[in-house]
Parts: sequence; structure tokens; C-alpha cells
Amino acid sequence: MLDPRTIRRAAKNPAAMVSAALLIAMVCACVFGPMFMPASLGDPGPNQYAPPSWEHPFGTDLNGRDVLYRVLTGGRVSLLVGLCGALVSLFIGTLWGLVAGYAGGRVDALMMRFVDILYSVPRLIFILIAINAFNAGLQEWASREGLAWLVQSSRIAILIITLGFIEWLTMARIVRGQVLSLKERQFVAAARALGQSHFKILFRHLLPNLLGIVLVYLTLTIPAVIIDESFLSFLGLGIQAPQASWGSLLADGAGAINPVRSFWWLLVFPAGAMALTLLALNFLGDALRDAFDTRTRD
Repeated sequence: MLDPRTIRRAAKNPAAMVSAALLIAMVCACVFGPMFMPASLGDPGPNQYAPPSWEHPFGTDLNGRDVLYRVLTGGRVSLLVGLCGALVSLFIGTLWGLVAGYAGGRVDALMMRFVDILYSVPRLIFILIAINAFNAGLQEWASREGLAWLVQSSRIAILIITLGFIEWLTMARIVRGQVLSLKERQFVAAARALGQSHFKILFRHLLPNLLGIVLVYLTLTIPAVIIDESFLSFLGLGIQAPQASWGSLLADGAGAINPVRSFWWLLVFPAGAMALTLLALNFLGDALRDAFDTRTRD
């Protein structure tokens, strides 16, 4: 459980409060904002490349679609992929590190050598192979079954699973190191003396003591997953039209740049939304790390 003193320390940190407020505002805007806007703003219109105005605060794109509407709907996808991918990474890394650190000996050595091997595999190559393999098989099956609508939603699921499976390695090492220290404490020895099972020791005694570092790592993993998804979408390997994410919007904005005229709003607003979210998450992670630091308890 969270220590009340930790919550008070985090609440006293102005950076943590501002970051949390900004994140809440961004999530609410992305989730609920499009519900209060006409759905026609996301459809092609006659006003191509219209600059920011009262009618279109973020301007319009090549197809006359409202950029504000697309930034908010794209934020839904980016935030969903970031959060769910980080949770997948957190689950795998925490479980792997718990087992490896608690088991020790040969089991620990074997499990961590597997982590080292995965570290040596280039992440981008692994992501590209996984996405192309899954997408190819899925598109063939969906077209055969007449379920074309399934392809777009499944691309998000594939991104979540793929990115989650490459971000857990660092978490496994961190948790394993903490467990190696915690399992020598007296409360673990007492639990063993009472005859408690390994499962109870792992999840009732060790895991609660890792809650702080797990939460901090979660706030730092979400930005990493969002950046990976944006990079893939920028390259055209992630979210595909008609869906949008911050990465695909940045790709559209970069494609509209030319020496004659610069449609700056197509880059500035998606990049600004993503940058503010990533900065808020990183500041929140730093504040939580300070709040959980036992060396600076009040």
C-alpha cells in the first residue's frame, strides 16, 4: 500500500501537481473532447490547408479535416497504446524480475541471460518483423472472412503487444535487483519460518515493497511506448488512415512541408500535444521517484 507520507510528499511537489493536472486535462480532452465536436470535422471538406482561425483553431489539413479534431482523436490512440503497452511491459518485467530474483542460483542466471540475449537484438528490427508478420496474416484472414473493419482495430492491439514485449527488459533487471536485496530481510525470513508458500511470499510480501519503483517506472515507460508508436506511425508502419495518432499526424505534417509554403500548423500542434504529454509524464516520474526515496523521508 502507498504510505500516506509518500502521498503528502508528492502533493507538496509543484512539478508533480502541475504535471498531474496537465495529464488529466490532456486525457480528458482526448477522450471527451471529440464527443462534443461535430463528427463532420473529421471528414474531408472544401477548406484545404486553411490556417488557424476561430472556425478551425488548429487549421485544416490536405483533405480539409479539422486538425484540432484529429489531434484529439489521434491522442486517444497514442495514449491508449502508450498506457496499455506500458502495462504489458510492467506485467512481464515485474513477474520476470520477481521470479528470477527470488529463485536465485541457476534459475536466476538462466533467466537473466535470456534478457541479455533480447537486449542484443535490435529493437527496430524485432518490431518491424513482428508487425509485418502479424499484419500480413491478419489482413489475409480478415479479407477472406469479410472483416475488413477488424484490420484497423487489430493494428492497435498488435502495436500494444509488440511494444509491450520489447519494453520489459529494463524493468525485469530493476525488479530483480530489488528482490535480491529484499529477500534477505527479516520479514521474508519470518514468512518462510511460518511456512508460507513461495507464491504468498512473492505477491504478499515482496511485491508490495516494489510498488514505488513499479509506479515510477510506469510513468517513464508510457513516454517510451508513445515515442515508439509515433516513430512507427511516422514511417507508415503503425497506425494507418483513416485512423490517426500523433505520429501519423506528424508524418502528414512533414509531408506537407515544401520550399514554397510551410503549413506549420500541421506539425506544431500535434508535436506540441505529444511534447507536453511526454514532459508531464517525465516530470511526474521524477517527482514520484523523489517521493518514494526513503533517504529523504520527512
